[in-house]
Amino acid sequence: MVNPPHVNELMALLGEHPEAELTMRLPDGESVPPHFHVTEVGRVRKDFIDCGGTVRGSTHCQLQLLVASDVDHRLRAGKLRKILEMSQPLLKGEALPLVVEHEDGRTIAFPVTEIAAKEGKIEFQLALPHPACLAADKCGLAFEESGVNDLVFSPAPAASGCCAPGGGCC
Repeated sequence: MVNPPHVNELMALLGEHPEAELTMRLPDGESVPPHFHVTEVGRVRKDFIDCGGTVRGSTHCQLQLLVASDVDHRLRAGKLRKILEMSQPLLKGEALPLVVEHEDGRTIAFPVTEIAAKEGKIEFQLALPHPACLAADKCGLAFEESGVNDLVFSPAPAASGCCAPGGGCC
């Protein structure tokens, strides 16, 4: 995913189509039931150290969904825009990538890969999250993209990485 959509793009799109219905398309092609609620908007910061010893950080805007029993409920674009406007002091006007947290047996934070207005709807395309080694050059791991939102592990040459056999992994 080269340029994931960000919250500022979403705000603009919602403003252009305030009466649009919202659709959350899951990675398997199914959709979140249309009567979902957005129960939280958060600015989520993660500070971490990778296996190669590099300190890193990431920040995103996370929308938490709840599918309740009120099956006639429909969240329109204008209402979501108002919710996002209330969250601006937290989001600080930053162009944060979007993540949608949804529970369907398990709670998963899905990265948003695309947002598009189509036929009176605004559709969010959600992807599965994938772990990745950010220090592959130091660890001796290599990852190759095999398709959309898919990373495949392939062992790197057993070179001088700290995780090489007998290297005493970092």
